[in-house]
Amino acid sequence: MKYKLIIDKHAEEGVVVTARGPSALTRQIEDLVRSFSGADSIMGYREDEMRKLAFQEIECITILDRKVVAIDTRGSHYRLQDRLRDLEVVLPSYFIRINKSALANEHRIARFDASFNGGVDAVFQCGYREYVSRRCFAEIRRRYEGV
Repeated sequence: MKYKLIIDKHAEEGVVVTARGPSALTRQIEDLVRSFSGADSIMGYREDEMRKLAFQEIECITILDRKVVAIDTRGSHYRLQDRLRDLEVVLPSYFIRINKSALANEHRIARFDASFNGGVDAVFQCGYREYVSRRCFAEIRRRYEGV
């Protein structure tokens, strides 16, 4: 592996990584770069409260009652103003899509539970459960088999 650092105070900052494929190292580099770009939290709203939610403390982002909601480590629900597809671009690589209307922090998933009808639920450390679609579960399985 080669490493090259160029310091030029007149150049625009950027990071270029050449890799053969995604790996744990490329995900860590992506997370590090995103955290230094200022995108390490998002604003959440609940009743009269407005709170800055760090990405690490968000367990799941889902749609409830036609509103985008973040669920934190205590199980509290915070309404978000961004659309799910816009958040998917901003969030670090450890947020994975688990169904059409939910993104999950893979570090906060406690386990996957299979149900009698053949479905799978992601159970988070705070106790919240969210359905995992078959297509997304196949992608998650491929991701973990590649590790």
